[in-house]
Amino acid sequence: MANIGIIGAGSWGTALAWLLTNNGHQITVWSIMEEEIQMLKEYREQKDKLPGVILQENMIFTTDLEEAVRDKDVLILAVPSPHTRSTAAKMAPYVKTGQKIVNVAKGIEESTLMTLSEIIEQEIPAANVSVLSGPSHAEEVGKGIPTTIVVGSKNKETAEYLQNLFMSHVFRVYISSDVLGIELGAALKNVVALAAGIADGLGYGDNTKAALITRGIAEIARLGISMGGRIETFYGLTGIGDLIVTCASMHSRNRRAGILIGKGASMDEAMNEVKMVVEGVYSAKAGYALSKKYGVSMPIVEQVNKVLFEGKSASDAVGELMLRDKKVENIDLRQLYQNSVEIPW
Repeated sequence: MANIGIIGAGSWGTALAWLLTNNGHQITVWSIMEEEIQMLKEYREQKDKLPGVILQENMIFTTDLEEAVRDKDVLILAVPSPHTRSTAAKMAPYVKTGQKIVNVAKGIEESTLMTLSEIIEQEIPAANVSVLSGPSHAEEVGKGIPTTIVVGSKNKETAEYLQNLFMSHVFRVYISSDVLGIELGAALKNVVALAAGIADGLGYGDNTKAALITRGIAEIARLGISMGGRIETFYGLTGIGDLIVTCASMHSRNRRAGILIGKGASMDEAMNEVKMVVEGVYSAKAGYALSKKYGVSMPIVEQVNKVLFEGKSASDAVGELMLRDKKVENIDLRQLYQNSVEIPW
């Protein structure tokens, strides 16, 4: 049995708390919001964000960050991406050298263009930071619906330890050393999911959705490989797998926000209606900035930015995507592999 602190009591943190308790581990869940912790203590349920998932009696809930962090075998950082840096900084005084921290949020910091694991490593240099990502809606994980996911770590022993920690008969875990590729796929698929939702809101069909998914993963892979990620990551669970589920499911807050925007809502109106953090909005500017920095064409990400932040109409953005210069679908894959990094383990 492991003693695990989960930092963040939203839908994903709560679903993982339920899963890990079923796996036999002792779980402490932290939230900065007193009313959220009181709700969890009283009802054993995250009524606002994960209704219907009843949490086990032996789970501990607290607003005391030191209680949630100190002397834990593993810490799971499950706060929304805009709060990753500030939360990691508050955790730092209580973190021991070599502390295993698993980031499960998805995003890129707009001001620095850093991934979330890079932020955690910067704020908590003593920590051993990994990531958990893949096609995994909290609403389904919390119901025990079979799910497959990837743990990314620079250290093979850590990856295998975490694989054993999370693995169950309904939660299959693979491991990978491509932490950067996993995080880029996780963050940027939310931007493409906004585009997919916008297309739905405009009344477009399955053809359009398929185009956005396939061309979206092509954009993400181009950027990821240019930054040092591996091509197989983007065509695996944390790339195309996560992109499919996020673009197709009504569990996806990014798709739901996109639908509202496609129907004429502003970005702020859509985010208020969804009532949860729409990570793609925060990753859109960062993704576009990275495309400029690395000289990579990302027309879907570019058009999403114009709709979100420049007042461009959604229909005009789709029209511009359709009428761009003619292209070849695939370049020789050997050209992509030339820039791939070696697998470290």
